[in-house]
Amino acid sequence: MATSFKIGYAFEPNKKTFITDAIVDESKQRGIDLIKIDTDKPLAEQGPFDCILQRLSNEIRIKQLEEYSSLNPDVLIIDPPSKIEVLHDRYSMLHCVEDMMKTNRPENEIGMPTFGIPKQVLVTDVDSLMNVNAEGGLKLRFPLISKPEMVDGSIQSHELSLVYNLNALKKVHTPVVLQEFVNHGGVMFKVYVVGEYVKCGKRNSLPDISEEQLDFEKNPVPFSQVSNKPSQEHSDHMSNEEMRIEDAVMPPDSLVTCIAKGLREATGLHLMNFDLIRNSRISNHYLVLDINYAPGMRKCLLMNLF
Repeated sequence: MATSFKIGYAFEPNKKTFITDAIVDESKQRGIDLIKIDTDKPLAEQGPFDCILQRLSNEIRIKQLEEYSSLNPDVLIIDPPSKIEVLHDRYSMLHCVEDMMKTNRPENEIGMPTFGIPKQVLVTDVDSLMNVNAEGGLKLRFPLISKPEMVDGSIQSHELSLVYNLNALKKVHTPVVLQEFVNHGGVMFKVYVVGEYVKCGKRNSLPDISEEQLDFEKNPVPFSQVSNKPSQEHSDHMSNEEMRIEDAVMPPDSLVTCIAKGLREATGLHLMNFDLIRNSRISNHYLVLDINYAPGMRKCLLMNLF
């Protein structure tokens, strides 16, 4: 009988695992043993493992994992906590895109797609907040997307808002990352990356915003409250959101693969996804908005990534 490949998986006890009994059985038929790691016991007493798949956030458990890795350098950790750390800061995470753009941009020929990141700024205090659009400053254009700087798993870290004007900007809590909102046809492309395998899907996003709307809202508007009004093309059989997704053209595979490859090299991560939009005002230009570590793994499984 062929020797099996042993993968230990470690998740925080309060987090749901995407590894079901069916997945364990299917993996075993392919020569892979999926072994649940007991996070209440020393990692050194468990195993042996060829690979460890981890989603830990507890500092003590992370330290144990790092110590285990140093004593067992041949065991692949997917992914090391030190590499995931860069994705906890919404501002610095996009620096990865800027770095990889220098060496992984597709040939910039006429008609070929290009990519980049939204214009953004990190604001750490109220005084700096009021200087965002000051003379000589970054000069961001409204509307803006307001994002808490740190991604720490809390509800607050995922409370994103739209800021339509200066009055609303005054009410934003710092520290915050402000990004220019870019009209993108109400469709976002979600790109899942598992090692060298890349899968792109499309989903509903925020609707486009007109200049006339910028004076209406005097407070930051949470994403969940942004209006999705039906368009003139509304069908009795299909919602406005479904129509937008149905009509959206997928980005070229070459572009998606290029960005995924560059992000893998820049971050050193095996599991991630990133949000991509097409700029409605600039033909064939795409923007990377966010990079997330191993989110929606159940969706990945359904999309046959494993």
